[in-house]
Amino acid sequence: MGTQDRLSRRLQVAEPGVEGEPHLPTGQELTEANRFAYAALCGISLSQLFPEPEQRSFCSEFVAGLVKWLELSEAVLPTMTAFASGLGGEGADMFAQILLKDPILEDSPLLITQDLLSFSLKDGRYDARARVLICRVTSLLRVPLEELDLLEETFLESLKETKEKESETAEASRKKRENRRKWKRYLLIGLATVGGGTVIGVTGGLAAPLVAAGAATIIGSAGAAALGSAAGIAVMTSLFGAAGAGLTGYKMKKRVGAIEEFTFLPLTEGRQLHITIAITGWLASGKYRTFSAPWAALARSREQYCLAWEAKYLMELGNALETILSGLANMVAQEALKYTVLSGIVAALTWPASLLSVASVIDNPWGVCLHRSAEVGKHLAHILLSRQQGQRPVTLIGFSLGARVIYFCLQEMAQEKDCHGIIEDVVLLGAPVEGEAKHWEPFRKVVSGRIINGYCRGDWLLSFVYRTSSVQLRVAGLQPVLLDRRVENVDLSSVVSGHLDYAKQMDVILKAVGIRTKPAWDEKGLSLAPGSLSQEKPHQAAATSLSDKTTNQDGQTQGPTPGDTPKAATSPDPSQAQVPEGLDESEGASLPAAASPTESPHTCSHGMGPNPLGCPDCASETQEPCPGLD
Repeated sequence: MGTQDRLSRRLQVAEPGVEGEPHLPTGQELTEANRFAYAALCGISLSQLFPEPEQRSFCSEFVAGLVKWLELSEAVLPTMTAFASGLGGEGADMFAQILLKDPILEDSPLLITQDLLSFSLKDGRYDARARVLICRVTSLLRVPLEELDLLEETFLESLKETKEKESETAEASRKKRENRRKWKRYLLIGLATVGGGTVIGVTGGLAAPLVAAGAATIIGSAGAAALGSAAGIAVMTSLFGAAGAGLTGYKMKKRVGAIEEFTFLPLTEGRQLHITIAITGWLASGKYRTFSAPWAALARSREQYCLAWEAKYLMELGNALETILSGLANMVAQEALKYTVLSGIVAALTWPASLLSVASVIDNPWGVCLHRSAEVGKHLAHILLSRQQGQRPVTLIGFSLGARVIYFCLQEMAQEKDCHGIIEDVVLLGAPVEGEAKHWEPFRKVVSGRIINGYCRGDWLLSFVYRTSSVQLRVAGLQPVLLDRRVENVDLSSVVSGHLDYAKQMDVILKAVGIRTKPAWDEKGLSLAPGSLSQEKPHQAAATSLSDKTTNQDGQTQGPTPGDTPKAATSPDPSQAQVPEGLDESEGASLPAAASPTESPHTCSHGMGPNPLGCPDCASETQEPCPGLD
C-alpha cells in the first residue's frame, strides 16, 4: 500500500463535496470551543518552545494568523497572544485532552497535524519553528511523528502523481510554445529537479491544474485554489530553492577564500519538506574513504545530503591519524599515558615524550583542517541564509571536524538578522570546539529545535590533537556544555571509546541521540534479523548528571575520572600492543603488534591489505584484553 493510500485511510477521507475533489475535515469545521482549544494548544506550546525575547514577534504573528485561519472571533486574539507570551501556565495537556474528545478528532487526531501543516505552508515558507511546533502538538495528541513525515511525503507525492498523469498533454502544449532551450529551463525552474519526480512549471495556465488537482487531496479545495494561482505557483517553487534543484544545484563558481572544495552530494534520492545535511570529519583509507560512508544508516529525512569539503586535506588528516595510531603501538608497550593535575585552576595532560616526538605528524594536518573547517562553516552559513535549499527546515549533523563546521556555521548565522526559522535541529558529535556556555548561547536564536552535544570523556585522541591547536581549555567533544535546557548533552562514553568510533559506530550513536536510522542496519549495511541488533532508547547513553555539571563549573578541561585513567602495565609483553583506555575496541584491534620493525604490515582475513587503521569489518571481532589495562 502506498503512502498516500495509508494516509487517506488514517484521515478517513469523506465523499467528495465537489465532483473530483475529495473533502478533508479541517480546523474550521471543529466546534468553536475546540477551535479555541486548538489555537490555545499552539499558543502555549509556542511559549514553551520559544521563550526567548527575540522569538516573541514570531509567536505573536503565528497565533494571530492561526486565529484568522480558524475563523475565530477577533476578541479571542488577546487571549491567544497572552498564551504565546508565556501566560498560559501548564495548560497544553488540558487543551490536548479537550481536542481528543471531539467527535471529528476522536478516531483521527492527525487531522490537527494536517491542518496545522496546511496553515504553516500556505505562504510557501516552511519555517523551522513551525515544524518544531507541529512536532510538539502532534506528540501531545499522541500521534507518532512518523505520521507527520508521511503527511509531508504524501503532499509531494500527490504533485508527482498528477504530473505523471498529465505529462503527455503538458509536454505537447509546451513544445508548441517553447523552444528546446526554454523547455530545459522550464524543467529546471520547477518545484524539483527532473530526477526528483515533481515538476511545477512557471506557466500559470499549465501549472494551475497540475498543482490544484494534486494538492486538493492534502490541503482541501480552498488551499488548492490558492496554490493554483500564479502567486501560489511561485510560492510553492520557493519551498524548494532556486531552479528547484535545491542543494544539488549549488556549485561553488569560484574559490572562496581558503576553500578549495565545497559540494553537496545526495545521500538519498527522495524529496521532502525538510532536509538533513551530514558533515564528515575526516577521510581514511578503506571503507571510510568517502564522505557518505559513515551515514549509510541515517534516515532523518527522505532528502539527505552530505557535504563534500576539502577532501585532500581531510585525507591527509586521516592518514596522519593512521600513522600516529600505528606508531603508538610500540610506545605504549613501554610507557603508559598518565594524567597529572597541575593546580587547582588548570587541569592538563602530561603526554609521554615518545608520543610528543611524533606529534608533528598530526599537528600540521590537524591545524590546517581546523582553519579550513571554520571557513567552510562560514560559507555554509551564507548558503543557508541565501535559501539555496529553499524555504525549508534544515537539520545539521556532523562529527569531529564536521561538527566544527556546524559550530562555525551557527556562529556566522547568529550574526545575521534573518537567521531565524532556517535550522531545525543540530547534532555535534565529538566536536573540537569551545565548550563554554557563552560561546553556545547565540545558537538558541538560530536553532529552532534540539541542540545536541555528544561527547566522550575518554577520547584521548581528541585531547591529544587539540592540546596545542587552541589555548581553550574546555572542549565540547570531551564534556558537557552547561547552558540551559536548549542544549542536550549526551555522554557517549558507553558507545564511543575513541575518536575514530564516531565514524565506525555512527548507527549506534545516532540512535543514542534520538536520530532515526534505517531499521535493522549493521555496520556492513546488511539487514539484520529482528532482535539481533539491540535498540538503545534515545538519550539512554546519557543525560548529563548534576554531578557532571558541578565538576565542570570551573571551565577546565575534563580531568581524569577513575574510568578514564589508564593503569601502568604490570607485565608488558612486547608481542602485544597495549593501548590506553579511551582507545575503542576497533582502534585497539587495528594497532599492529609491536614486533620487529622490519615485520611486514598486517593483512587481515578480509583482504584489506596493509592498513594501519585495520579492516572496519574486523572491528566487531573479539579481542584479547591488553595486559596491564582494565
